[in-house]
Amino acid sequence: MIIFMIYLDANVFVYSALNRKVLGEKSRSIIREVQQGKISAASSALSFDELVWAVKKQRRETEAIEAGQIILNTPGLAILDVNQDILNSALGLLKRYHLNLRDSIHAASAIHAGAEFIVSEDPDFDTLMEIRRKSILQT
Repeated sequence: MIIFMIYLDANVFVYSALNRKVLGEKSRSIIREVQQGKISAASSALSFDELVWAVKKQRRETEAIEAGQIILNTPGLAILDVNQDILNSALGLLKRYHLNLRDSIHAASAIHAGAEFIVSEDPDFDTLMEIRRKSILQT
């Protein structure tokens, strides 16, 4: 039974694709739970960009394309548009918390989607008052 929706930061997908240790396995487990309908999740279109870029940088282009296809074809995962409302909100978060712009866009996306929390290894999200962060291992 799904009780709430979570927001998956790009690093969940990057660890899933590139890390063969505990963080990678836990990230893959979270994504499997989303695919099985046990977890309702959303992520920004930025996550797609960050995942494909990271995999292409560390591996081959064909593997980057496969990783991109996985995120696009994950049942139960809502890919959120980066639109003018999100960007306006991101600028407000940037001004208030001095995050980097990508983190501000991710945070604005999570807040607009009504996510319960952001799953991320990025402690910069801990400064936000509007939404809390849980590490991959805590999820």
